[in-house]
Amino acid sequence: MNRWSTAAMLGFVFLSGCAADAQTTASPVTWDEFVALAHTDPETGVYVVDGDEPVYTLEELRAYYDRWVAPPVFDANDIGTISQPLIVNRVNGADDRWSAAAALNVTFCVSAASFGSRYNAVITAMDTASSAWEAAAHVNFVHSTAQDGNCPRTTASVVFDVRQVAGQPFLARSFFPSSTRRNRELLIDSSSFGVITPYTLAGIVRHELGHTLGFRHEHTRPEAGGVCFEDNSWRALTTYDSASVMHYPQCNGTNRGDLVLTTRDQQGAASLYGP
Repeated sequence: MNRWSTAAMLGFVFLSGCAADAQTTASPVTWDEFVALAHTDPETGVYVVDGDEPVYTLEELRAYYDRWVAPPVFDANDIGTISQPLIVNRVNGADDRWSAAAALNVTFCVSAASFGSRYNAVITAMDTASSAWEAAAHVNFVHSTAQDGNCPRTTASVVFDVRQVAGQPFLARSFFPSSTRRNRELLIDSSSFGVITPYTLAGIVRHELGHTLGFRHEHTRPEAGGVCFEDNSWRALTTYDSASVMHYPQCNGTNRGDLVLTTRDQQGAASLYGP
């Protein structure tokens, strides 16, 4: 989730390759300019596009550029696949989701060392956010508290780690189920502990946990008006929901409060993982 400041919103719009009309001329930005402007995580080298979604290699970033930035024209009528709020990510023609067994044991640790005095606040936010998804679908996030004292990105005994970072252009970012273990991290920027009204830390984490279950940004759908188009590698699970927990408000979203699961978010999660 990006910070939604003016600067961050501009960066988000550029990296999204968004469109304002049904048919739009793409940015004339060159590949070298695109790379120079892309945000890179200084620790991992991961590129971040669409506000909070990671791209892991330069080759993948080039493919993103070639597909969504370099083409001179695209037609918004070609975006997406089914006009049916949640949409699930697709990889190699299949839903990017956990298996039925894995979905019931999504283990994580929370880095006590990185969060320091904010550790308990993160534990509370993770519990609140995970409970919302668990109430909607047959999934279970399991906090491996024994690992919290040693919780780096290399910890193989959990599915993902939760760590604090600072100075990033996002409030938090996470991953999709298809990510490799070293890339399965929920990173929370220190800015998330400041004044982010009307959002809460739990709301930000609810959005990010949606990604960890395979759910995409709702605003990439054509019904959002093409303002923040990302790509069409997704499958619709329900009808479009402008108030979805996965929808950015600056991308024609209608939610003006905290990020919470709507009825259709719950229905979409249940349709993918079971009620």
